[in-house]
Amino acid sequence: MRREDLADLTAFLAVAEARSFTRAAAQLGASQSALSHTVRRLEARLGLRLLTRTTRRVAPTEAGERLIETLRPALDTIDARLAALGELRDRPAGAVRITASRHAAEAVLWPALARLLPDYPDVSVEVASEPGFVDIVAERFDAGVRLGEQVAKDMVAVRIGPDLRMAVVGAPAYFAAHPPPGSPHDLTEHRCVNLRLPTLGGLYAWEFEKDGRALNVRVEGQLVFNDARLLLAAAAAGFGLACVLEDQAARHLADGRLVRVLEDWCPPFPGYHLYYPSRRQPTAAFALVVDALRYRGA
Repeated sequence: MRREDLADLTAFLAVAEARSFTRAAAQLGASQSALSHTVRRLEARLGLRLLTRTTRRVAPTEAGERLIETLRPALDTIDARLAALGELRDRPAGAVRITASRHAAEAVLWPALARLLPDYPDVSVEVASEPGFVDIVAERFDAGVRLGEQVAKDMVAVRIGPDLRMAVVGAPAYFAAHPPPGSPHDLTEHRCVNLRLPTLGGLYAWEFEKDGRALNVRVEGQLVFNDARLLLAAAAAGFGLACVLEDQAARHLADGRLVRVLEDWCPPFPGYHLYYPSRRQPTAAFALVVDALRYRGA
């Protein structure tokens, strides 16, 4: 869009909202004749009549009303972003509220905030660890954190963590009595510890992929939990196999309490993303937190 186009659109909006060339000219510091010429030029370029003019009043046509509905949010956004830039001249201050799963809060949010906040004493951050999805608009959160593949399309998504992988693990004592599975199909012959999904309430179907072939497996066992720490504890105690995030099992694997299987069936998938409404106008404090969380690679 040319610079002249933006000026013409701004002039039209001023006239349409003021319902008067006289009042709009005073607001813009322009002459009525220049303003009238500008609007006529815009109408000619669009091939549409945007304003109905009489000796007593000016009113937008149907096409004018539609153009107003398009322009007002766009110009409000520009004004808000310019104001936000002005705020950056000063020291960021204010509160930021974020909802996230416990794992995301521990693995991604807390390390970044621990580095950031000592340098910005006027910024405060509240992190609410929630097991399920939260309506961040209704609950008045500034942002949420979820896996990239779970972020709604109408949200702005900022990647804040590396790719993740799942890990199927079991205790050495369990494998002493049961041969390790060679493929996900073999899991039907094993006792497994199930995960209850916090949002939908169903049991998690273990997800696998190899050579472009995806496979979901429903497993069975004596225990069901909705917390990864309990899944790991049950697996380490020999109650069966568990499927958890790779980094959650790292310490248990390193000290030999658990053994990993089916690793070649567990490819990486998109990691955590910070998300917030696309029309949200960020404060200086929020922009600071987003930048601190932004993932920049290993």
